[in-house]
Amino acid sequence: MPGLGVIVNVAAVIVGSVIGTLAGRALPQRLHKGVVQAMGLATLAIGAVNAVPALTKLNAADGAIGRFALLIFVGSLIIGAFVGEAFCIECHLENFGDFLKRKFVKSGTGDTSADAADGRALVEAFMTATLIYCVGAMTVIGSIQDGLGNPGILYVKALLDGTISLFLASTLGYGIALSAIPVLILQGAIALLAFFAGNIIPDIAITAIEAVGGTLIIGIGVNLALDTKLRLGNMLPAVFIAMAAVWILA
Repeated sequence: MPGLGVIVNVAAVIVGSVIGTLAGRALPQRLHKGVVQAMGLATLAIGAVNAVPALTKLNAADGAIGRFALLIFVGSLIIGAFVGEAFCIECHLENFGDFLKRKFVKSGTGDTSADAADGRALVEAFMTATLIYCVGAMTVIGSIQDGLGNPGILYVKALLDGTISLFLASTLGYGIALSAIPVLILQGAIALLAFFAGNIIPDIAITAIEAVGGTLIIGIGVNLALDTKLRLGNMLPAVFIAMAAVWILA
């Protein structure tokens, strides 16, 4: 059944987030910072595992792709950041997070500063989880395979995402569950495209997605581990720019 893998993946994110949110309430607040930093280090490792081998593969590719691999990689990040800043993608994501906050966060205290903190926490959780779940070769390849009737890769991704959701939600809260929305939209759209058009994305273009996407995931790890604020939402176009550049040269 085409699309079954997407459904299972979305369900795993929601279930893991609910369990993690409930478990997080049982943890003393003093433990949360250490857990967040540990998750940041783990996320750094996940990003590196994706980015480094993919960039090595691009650099070793034949023809123009191999010769210009580093230029494509760096150029995609720079141009992607420029485009993202110009359109203020992160602002729109934050506005979407504020919209979700108004829908799902109810505060009877009248404390606007507390409301703002809740909103920022919700946006951080939403954006962090969305980048982790939606950026990567497994997302694209798994969704294409699912659209072609083979959900196996997305079953594996569902197991990974569900586990990550549990740990992220235990520290960042229920905003992690809201990332199921872009997971459903993105993976569902790719699966639908694959169902009608077949496997149209070259493997080497998937590798470019993995290299740049893995780098953005490393950025997530930096934000979590060091409690800083890299504007990763504005760098999202870099993923698609890298894919398009390599696809053209392939």
